[in-house]
Amino acid sequence: MKILIKNAAVINYDKEEKCDIYIVDGKIVKMREGLKEEADKVIDASGKMVLPGLIDIHCHLRDPGYEYKEDIKTGSRSAAKGGFTGIVAMPNTKPVVDNKSVVEYILNKAEKESVVHVYQAGTISKGLEGKELSEMGRMKEAGIVAVTDDGKPVMDSGLMKKAMIYADMLKIPVISHAEDLTLLEGGAMNEGFTATCLGIKGITRAAEETMTSRDIILAKTTGTPVHITHVSTKNAVEMIRTAKKQGVKVTADSCPHYFSLTDKACEGFNTNAKMNPPLREEEDRLAIIEGLRDGTLDMIGTDHAPHHRDEKNCEFDKALNGIVGFETAFALAYQILVEENGFHIKDLVKLMSYQPSNLLGIEGGKLAEGKKADIILIDCSKDWICDPDSFVSKSKNSPFSGWNFHVKVTDVIVNGKIVIENEMFA
Repeated sequence: MKILIKNAAVINYDKEEKCDIYIVDGKIVKMREGLKEEADKVIDASGKMVLPGLIDIHCHLRDPGYEYKEDIKTGSRSAAKGGFTGIVAMPNTKPVVDNKSVVEYILNKAEKESVVHVYQAGTISKGLEGKELSEMGRMKEAGIVAVTDDGKPVMDSGLMKKAMIYADMLKIPVISHAEDLTLLEGGAMNEGFTATCLGIKGITRAAEETMTSRDIILAKTTGTPVHITHVSTKNAVEMIRTAKKQGVKVTADSCPHYFSLTDKACEGFNTNAKMNPPLREEEDRLAIIEGLRDGTLDMIGTDHAPHHRDEKNCEFDKALNGIVGFETAFALAYQILVEENGFHIKDLVKLMSYQPSNLLGIEGGKLAEGKKADIILIDCSKDWICDPDSFVSKSKNSPFSGWNFHVKVTDVIVNGKIVIENEMFA
């Protein structure tokens, strides 16, 4: 298929330019002004920004095993709606992704059902039990792009050290769920004033910070890289900043909810604001923003974590952790970071497209001739009210209901195929 995008205001992480984009058979073949090539489809991008497709470093598609919450088809469509053309699925499914067969099942299913690129992460340990390394080599051959025991930390430091060394040999990143389980002590939200007022047992920041420190030390000791995911505390940001100055090979991400909300969102026992790590306090929120600004935090991931209504419509202590994030991530980043904190749209491209593709070693993150045509169009004058009931995702567990946003993904092209046109699925 041949597609011509006219009057494009192209935003890459390193530059802006006005040009037309000519796409043939999934590739960008020309980017310049005044193109008049023959096309099957012409898209007028006047008044919109044209960006590389977003890449989510961290999401949960729940397939296999928990398809009542989400599956590859609905999850990928939800991702596309939010502007993501590539997503990395976490391995805490049922069965867990700790062997070649499960990897092949997921990627084969994604090939048939997904409207975006699905990349799969494998586990660090067999069965997510933290006792024995998974079949990383075989899973790499089957197509994984990273390893992680997300949902559970690797408590055994010796095993984590071996995992980092082995993964480095395989040239795939280790994504660390930084949490010390011995410090949770039955907590259900951030330990602080709000938890005290609600009468809910809190989780100390030390649970995250202790494990962040350990994995930084392991990276420094072994000389191998580690990626810390869903960073939520001020001290964790500072540890990562200091480690980077010392030359430690550490990268990190945070999520939109950590720079847009605090634990006050849990007031009224709002289970849609319950997540892991928990929402923290204002000083932590501001530290996340500053970490994203100065490069301490390299990227933004959604941690899209769908749950059935019944798993949230219960007592706060019993409710499952997590929120859906695909369809609000870019709008939140634009509102909180660009509109309220002076970031440039190029910064969002870097944080949500270029840096994730760079970490994973996958194509994407930049619009240029010869590159894959994963492209999104953004309307920055499109007001909309967040209504989780209208989400494409099967699950509706979002704390952003009623928020007014000012930017909308209107068109999505994946591998040269139009997936969404004028906000409607093609």
